[in-house]
Amino acid sequence: MDEKRSWSTLIEGREVRIPATIDGVRQALAYDPELLTEFERELGGTPALELPAFLAAYALPRKAWDEIDATIERLRAGDFSGCTPLEDLDDAVAGPEAR
Repeated sequence: MDEKRSWSTLIEGREVRIPATIDGVRQALAYDPELLTEFERELGGTPALELPAFLAAYALPRKAWDEIDATIERLRAGDFSGCTPLEDLDDAVAGPEAR
């Protein structure tokens, strides 16, 4: 998949390219006419600034959503293993000299 017309994401720990164009998402959804119809219906009303997130949401394969859903359920259950508190991220980004 052309890097200018796709995004890279991790699914099950592996790098996967997903379409980053309207036509690419249409092609990816061709297997599911109902989902493609939903995409087409919502596309016209999506504000331009929200288009990248909209395209990504429809471009992500089911495996990615399964992984996202499992992570959300784990977090809701109180399991924050593998998470980094925001204040730790701020320190990491700013560096020790910012303290």
